[in-house]
Amino acid sequence: MNNDFMYLYDETENTRTRFVSFIGETNRFDLAITITDRFYGKLLVLNLQSNRFAIIGQDDLDEPGYLEHVYQLSEKEADELRQFLQTMI
Repeated sequence: MNNDFMYLYDETENTRTRFVSFIGETNRFDLAITITDRFYGKLLVLNLQSNRFAIIGQDDLDEPGYLEHVYQLSEKEADELRQFLQTMI
Protein backbone atom coordinates (compact mmCIF):
# COMPACT_ATOMS: atom_id res chain seq x y z
CA MET A 1 0.00 0.00 0.00
CA ASN A 2 1.13 3.49 -0.77
CA ASN A 3 1.47 5.50 2.45
CA ASP A 4 0.93 8.77 0.54
CA PHE A 5 -2.84 8.20 0.46
CA MET A 6 -5.24 9.19 3.22
CA TYR A 7 -7.79 6.37 3.18
CA LEU A 8 -11.33 7.15 4.26
CA TYR A 9 -12.14 3.46 4.24
CA ASP A 10 -10.78 0.26 2.75
CA GLU A 11 -13.19 -2.62 3.33
CA THR A 12 -14.04 -5.90 1.67
CA GLU A 13 -17.59 -7.21 1.55
CA ASN A 14 -19.22 -10.30 0.08
CA THR A 15 -21.83 -9.32 -2.50
CA ARG A 16 -24.19 -11.00 -4.93
CA THR A 17 -24.28 -9.87 -8.55
CA ARG A 18 -26.98 -10.78 -11.04
CA PHE A 19 -26.22 -10.37 -14.73
CA VAL A 20 -29.35 -9.98 -16.81
CA SER A 21 -30.06 -9.10 -20.42
CA PHE A 22 -33.53 -8.38 -21.73
CA ILE A 23 -35.15 -6.74 -24.70
CA GLY A 24 -38.06 -4.37 -24.25
CA GLU A 25 -40.13 -2.70 -26.94
CA THR A 26 -37.61 0.13 -27.35
CA ASN A 27 -34.21 -1.10 -26.21
CA ARG A 28 -31.98 -3.96 -25.15
CA PHE A 29 -30.65 -3.81 -21.59
CA ASP A 30 -27.52 -5.58 -20.37
CA LEU A 31 -27.28 -5.06 -16.62
CA ALA A 32 -25.15 -6.09 -13.70
CA ILE A 33 -27.12 -5.72 -10.47
CA THR A 34 -25.11 -5.92 -7.27
CA ILE A 35 -26.78 -6.58 -3.94
CA THR A 36 -24.79 -5.42 -0.93
CA ASP A 37 -25.35 -4.17 2.61
CA ARG A 38 -23.24 -1.11 1.82
CA PHE A 39 -26.06 0.98 0.32
CA TYR A 40 -28.80 0.51 2.95
CA GLY A 41 -30.92 -1.89 0.88
CA LYS A 42 -30.44 -0.15 -2.45
CA LEU A 43 -29.03 -1.90 -5.51
CA LEU A 44 -25.96 -0.96 -7.51
CA VAL A 45 -27.23 -1.14 -11.11
CA LEU A 46 -24.68 -1.02 -13.92
CA ASN A 47 -25.74 -0.63 -17.53
CA LEU A 48 -23.01 -2.59 -19.30
CA GLN A 49 -23.79 -1.07 -22.71
CA SER A 50 -23.44 2.58 -21.70
CA ASN A 51 -21.01 2.18 -18.78
CA ARG A 52 -23.39 4.13 -16.54
CA PHE A 53 -24.37 3.09 -13.05
CA ALA A 54 -26.46 4.23 -10.13
CA ILE A 55 -27.39 3.19 -6.62
CA ILE A 56 -31.13 2.63 -6.87
CA GLY A 57 -33.90 2.08 -4.36
CA GLN A 58 -37.66 2.45 -4.50
CA ASP A 59 -37.41 6.19 -3.80
CA ASP A 60 -35.20 6.60 -6.87
CA LEU A 61 -37.62 4.67 -9.07
CA ASP A 62 -40.42 6.96 -7.88
CA GLU A 63 -38.41 10.12 -8.68
CA PRO A 64 -39.62 11.56 -12.03
CA GLY A 65 -36.84 11.74 -14.61
CA TYR A 66 -34.23 10.01 -12.45
CA LEU A 67 -33.57 6.97 -14.64
CA GLU A 68 -33.74 9.11 -17.77
CA HIS A 69 -31.02 11.36 -16.38
CA VAL A 70 -28.72 8.75 -14.87
CA TYR A 71 -28.76 6.33 -17.79
CA GLN A 72 -29.39 8.90 -20.56
CA LEU A 73 -32.57 7.13 -21.67
CA SER A 74 -35.74 8.25 -23.37
CA GLU A 75 -38.90 8.25 -21.30
CA LYS A 76 -40.10 4.99 -22.90
CA GLU A 77 -36.74 3.27 -22.37
CA ALA A 78 -36.66 4.42 -18.74
CA ASP A 79 -40.20 3.11 -18.20
CA GLU A 80 -39.11 -0.34 -19.40
CA LEU A 81 -36.09 -0.31 -17.11
CA ARG A 82 -38.23 0.95 -14.22
CA GLN A 83 -40.73 -1.89 -14.71
CA PHE A 84 -37.92 -4.44 -14.60
CA LEU A 85 -36.24 -2.91 -11.54
CA GLN A 86 -39.59 -2.82 -9.69
CA THR A 87 -39.44 -6.62 -9.66
CA MET A 88 -35.99 -6.50 -8.00
CA ILE A 89 -36.68 -3.99 -5.23
